[in-house]
Amino acid sequence: MLIRALKWLLALILALVLVIAIGGMLLSPKFQVTRTQQVQAPPDKVYALVVAPRAWQQWSVWNRRDPAMTIAYSGPESGVGAAWDWQSASQGNGGMRLTAAEPPQRVAYEIRFEGFSSVSTGELRFKPVGSGTEVTWTMDGDMGGNPLYRWFALFSDQMIGKDFADGLANLKALAEKP
Repeated sequence: MLIRALKWLLALILALVLVIAIGGMLLSPKFQVTRTQQVQAPPDKVYALVVAPRAWQQWSVWNRRDPAMTIAYSGPESGVGAAWDWQSASQGNGGMRLTAAEPPQRVAYEIRFEGFSSVSTGELRFKPVGSGTEVTWTMDGDMGGNPLYRWFALFSDQMIGKDFADGLANLKALAEKP
């Protein structure tokens, strides 16, 4: 009886592993996350809070979640080439580098996370709308060939989207201060 139960349990575990592995290989490794926020401030004011890496500490949700996060800045203070690396027990380790800065329309970046071989790209766009700005934050990534990571790609919008929405809300509050 015990051997039969163990065989059944082993077969169930093997089936689950196969579903995760084969199912993961059938999933796309690519993902995209996009969120938009209306800000009652001119594009140049919002842009200034994004083009300078040190300003991200004022509105990024990841910095707020881990006040003990260590950050090392490199390159110029702002614009193309400005970069920072972080280490965090709760948010993970990684780095980000600005790859484009088109005042006051767009800031693009590359972001990498420790443990992942691929680099994701992102951008924040600033569109004048009346007396304010529509800010759109987009990130594109590729989880590569690992079938388990591809499951993360499937759910990336739900996992990262809330952080983008919260970060944009913080950016809005900061930019709208007199």
